[in-house]
Amino acid sequence: MTHREVALDGFCDALLDDDPQALYDRAPCGYLSTTPDGRILKSNETLRTWTGYPEAALLQRSFVELLTPGGRLYHETHFAPMLRLQGRVREIALDVVRADGTRLPVLVNATLERDGAGRPTMVRIALFDATERREYERELLQAKRRAEESEQRSRQLAQTLQQTLLPPRQPAIPGLEVAAAFRAAGEGTELGGDFYDVFQIAEGDWVAVIGDVCGKGVEAAMLTALVRDTLRAVVVGLHAPSQALQALNEVLLQHHTRRFCTLAMLRLQHADGSWRVTAGTGGHPRPLVVRPGAAAAEVGGPGPLVGVREQPDFVDEQLVLGPGDAVVLYTDGVTECRSAADFYGDERLRGVVRRGAESAQALVDAVLEDVLAFSAGPPRDDIAVLALRLPPS
Repeated sequence: MTHREVALDGFCDALLDDDPQALYDRAPCGYLSTTPDGRILKSNETLRTWTGYPEAALLQRSFVELLTPGGRLYHETHFAPMLRLQGRVREIALDVVRADGTRLPVLVNATLERDGAGRPTMVRIALFDATERREYERELLQAKRRAEESEQRSRQLAQTLQQTLLPPRQPAIPGLEVAAAFRAAGEGTELGGDFYDVFQIAEGDWVAVIGDVCGKGVEAAMLTALVRDTLRAVVVGLHAPSQALQALNEVLLQHHTRRFCTLAMLRLQHADGSWRVTAGTGGHPRPLVVRPGAAAAEVGGPGPLVGVREQPDFVDEQLVLGPGDAVVLYTDGVTECRSAADFYGDERLRGVVRRGAESAQALVDAVLEDVLAFSAGPPRDDIAVLALRLPPS
């Protein structure tokens, strides 16, 4: 039987005996009475059983001598001052050193008694065996530490995987300004499906794409990698974005997943000193073209979600970039960002890109900063922005 079980068993016997002294001696907690300076005057049988000290040995000691070195320090700096000031202390965690040198974790309650003139006369102390509680607290601390370590590993894994879904460095196209930004939802610990990519097909022939795979987590990240790699493979032989989106749609349908994606895609071809752009989308916000002195306008034919229908109808739209013109691609984490009462929305985005069109980097920075300011806290969804601009001649 444990010390607590022995004490409780003796206390039950004392209740049956209806003997006040027995109730004191066999209580399920240890009792001490000391002088105001801590010298022990009286102890009960429970405390003597727990500590292994005979009564005579306890009467030769002070309460503080029963404590560990750390406990003695705490007694002098906190316990005793609080007792003198407040007249009582409650649930102070200390360790009592038994006669054999082992430690007994206890919770200590104490009351300071005074005479009619307010002078301290006696301290009454109750000690409760805290062995099981201390063990429980250690287990909680260990569980908390393991959870924190696991969360840290998950955060690092999420960040590492997310980085693999984005270009390893800022994209660059000779003759065009290119800038991009990505901001993960929340604290950045959950894998999202937003991505962007910029890659070359041939001399003066480039592809820029931005997309959003449905869902979160590892499965969404795996599908994002499949979408990105598939597009890189199929565009080599397919000129128009609509054809590449159609090929990707077939791949996703054969992949037997319930997830789908949205995409906005640009084919950029440089010829005769100008850039011809072919734009197409699949269920994604249409890119914005920003021209000097004009309002931002949508570009790119509308199209259905990618990976849902067997015969989707994707449409292309062409434009030519003039000096100072820019195209901005973004995910719905921008326009669907929420403040306390409203959505960010398309009109606010158009106003921001019109004001920040002096460079591709300025466009991206303006959008990201304005969205984060609007959300007034961590964004609820991933945010990706990609801008391409033909510098003024």
